[in-house]
Amino acid sequence: MRGTRGLFLVRTVAGLALAASAAGLVAQQAVQTGTGADWPGVGGSADESGYSQLSAINTANIRKLGLAWSLDLEGEVSLEATPLAVNGILYFSGSYGAVYAVDGASGRLIWKYDPEIWKVNPTRQAMGMGVNRGVAYDNGRIFIGVLDGRLIALDARTGAVAWSVNTLPPGTMHSLTGAPRTFNGKVIIGNGGADIGQRGFVTAYDQKTGAQVWRFWTVPGSPEQNAGDPVMEMAARSWNGSYWKTGTGGTVWNGMTFDPELNRIYLGVGNAGPYDPEKRSPGGGDNLFVASIVALDADSGQYIWHYQQNPSESWDYKATANMIAATVMIDGKPRRVLMQQPTNGFFYVLDRETGKLISAEKVGKVSWASHIDMTTGRPVETANAHYQEGPVDIYPSTLGSHNWQAMSYSPQTGLAYIPYMQAGARYEKADKGFLASITGASASFITEKRDKDDLTGALLAWDPVAQKARWRMARPHLWNGGTLATAGGLVFQGTADGYVRAHDAASGKEIWRFNAGLGIIGAPMSYAIGDTQYVSLLVGWGGTTAAASEILNVGWKYGAQPRRLLSFAIGGKARLAPSPPRDMAVHALDDPGIVLDEKAVAAGKEMGFICGACHGMAFKGAGAPGPDLRESALSLSEENFYQVVQEGALAERGMPRFPLGKAQIHNIWSYLRATAREALGTRKPDTDIPTAARF
Repeated sequence: MRGTRGLFLVRTVAGLALAASAAGLVAQQAVQTGTGADWPGVGGSADESGYSQLSAINTANIRKLGLAWSLDLEGEVSLEATPLAVNGILYFSGSYGAVYAVDGASGRLIWKYDPEIWKVNPTRQAMGMGVNRGVAYDNGRIFIGVLDGRLIALDARTGAVAWSVNTLPPGTMHSLTGAPRTFNGKVIIGNGGADIGQRGFVTAYDQKTGAQVWRFWTVPGSPEQNAGDPVMEMAARSWNGSYWKTGTGGTVWNGMTFDPELNRIYLGVGNAGPYDPEKRSPGGGDNLFVASIVALDADSGQYIWHYQQNPSESWDYKATANMIAATVMIDGKPRRVLMQQPTNGFFYVLDRETGKLISAEKVGKVSWASHIDMTTGRPVETANAHYQEGPVDIYPSTLGSHNWQAMSYSPQTGLAYIPYMQAGARYEKADKGFLASITGASASFITEKRDKDDLTGALLAWDPVAQKARWRMARPHLWNGGTLATAGGLVFQGTADGYVRAHDAASGKEIWRFNAGLGIIGAPMSYAIGDTQYVSLLVGWGGTTAAASEILNVGWKYGAQPRRLLSFAIGGKARLAPSPPRDMAVHALDDPGIVLDEKAVAAGKEMGFICGACHGMAFKGAGAPGPDLRESALSLSEENFYQVVQEGALAERGMPRFPLGKAQIHNIWSYLRATAREALGTRKPDTDIPTAARF
């Protein structure tokens, strides 16, 4: 369907008129927004606002906030999850899908469940990075999705497995790193894999039995697969060529929000794959539903409406950031809205009932579009935005101006608190190289500063009604944690430099901070036990830091600093043992007696992308999710390297086995040894290497 409008309604649901007066609706929303003593779901409550109604910790006493307790998490690396709190117990996931239950008052470990991906499904262990964004809770059970595609239900009291199902079709290259959501006796899970063209879908399961209730595909398949499904047949008209063979993308790997008022689930659909629209859909087309928000009936999974943020998506932009449901006053009337600031740099406010765009404005530096046309709902793109006429510099980069790290919203201030980033990238068509052959395009991070805010981050307070910033607190580094807003007039965030910070929610002034000893990427949360309010978060640097190490490396070293769960309370007196500070130096190791075959080095450079997501492009690591192999004593030995890569000697510790031949592994090892010598200055630097700024 060429020329499909950014907003396209297939059907509407009758009988959804407001059932209360304007004043009643606002009062109802005040009750539903945020959390009380518990923090039972992703984002705290169903609205996913990241807002706590607790106010025992507030602007008046924040300087008395101290560490109540800490729990070291041996073996963990990148910690992206936000803990849940139910009846005084914290539940959260680790890097590889392990689930922890911890006493919220003392930090005592109650139980731990390990899904043992390395043993159960070793072939899928290499499908993605060792990260997991959290668990879900409902009706006495904890639900976890793990990398290999399993969705597992655990008894919340004991950690015993109630059931386990495989959520992925056979023979695909999907992965699973996102948190499930629970609603109406069901649990829903999505998956990743858009970058390598996997077809997106979500599946809802019965909480008690694990039986599949419904499945919704977020992009069309082959004509045979679409036949008889009016939604997929409609979506397929916005694609061209044999797209189902080339690849589609459009996976749902993070943002999903349940709306109990309207009994809907909103899906944040990811980027297209391949990136180059001419490669995946020759001749054009909007390519529904990539880079879209899609509303489904929660009971049946039936399509209701969608809004596409990026028709013919071409930049790895995705609508996967968290979506916040709220009722706000617009033009003197209460509106049920859905708010999102996705990677493309605009802040969107949609009508939750109809999907109609209410407003959209740029948040920071955006160059791919001049504005969003409010009549059509479509972006007005700038010249050569799809790099169809040659290379072009675009803001934001593939990382976006806001990624998966959750923003929060306070009904008290009426502001959304965004972990903002500013970076650009040069895009062009490409077929050379491992990733370019899959994506059809290359994106090179712009590493030089073109203005003072490039390659930095910020904590941004955004007014979603006025669509403008109210205040901004600069961060020196791009990759920071999600945010928590509280009724105590505070905003909490962990940052790349290893601090937990609290700001006045109205002014942005930093009024408290704590040195956690390691960079933080997950969002904090708050809970109460008795009269004591706590703020808790996971400390574990990483995520996509290695793949973009040239702009995200801030000096944390793999395994040097403990990964921890921290919990704070007024009057807390606990102390952390000191840990090594940040260190930007590369402590490369070498054996001068190793003679390198230059042909093997060249061949290894072409294959090195396999290692980039965890160990860094050109083996330039960033401390997580894998070590910098140039600094590894184990990697000095080719035999040890072979045992790890081919035989899976470290699979239990998170290093997947790769079924490569001995000659291929020799080539990769040779290239690794060459990069170590470059770091030491004993080998001439390769000026044409696939660094983190060029992939």
